[in-house]
Amino acid sequence: MSAPREIIEAGAVDLPALMALYPLAFPGEDLTGLLSALNPGKAPVLSLLAQQDDQVIGHILFTRFDHGGGALLGPLAVHPAQQRRGLGAKLVRDGLARLKAEGTRQVLVLGDPGYYGRFGFRRESRVLPPYPLPREWQDAWQSLDLAAPPLEPGQISLPDAWMHPDLWAP
Repeated sequence: MSAPREIIEAGAVDLPALMALYPLAFPGEDLTGLLSALNPGKAPVLSLLAQQDDQVIGHILFTRFDHGGGALLGPLAVHPAQQRRGLGAKLVRDGLARLKAEGTRQVLVLGDPGYYGRFGFRRESRVLPPYPLPREWQDAWQSLDLAAPPLEPGQISLPDAWMHPDLWAP
């Protein structure tokens, strides 16, 4: 296989390939409804993908909120055959750089602190998710400041696709 092309913005035409990637990356979780609802053009998102030999092998989505001042990172998927090779990190770094360049002030994520901590994410307690998190997930709610000032304290307001309690619970 050849090296992956540079990371590019995904469009609506890429949705079928993403629908094929996510069940491979997350066999026990169905994120296809979320992906469909957050398809570029339908929602305020930055959707990036990596391809290799014309196959989508990685994807990351950032949902913009707070008039572009904030973004929620997730989901992030890498084809199982490409995992642990730095592609996920490359997608995260590329997305953060693009968001910073466009003036996004803060990025939030609900994810593994060990993984996202490598990019500078830290536990967030001022800016709250749309639903209360279980106690065991408190450390997983994290943020990264890209520019000053950070977002105002309070609960974030996301597009309807994210407003389902099951997305925020075990």
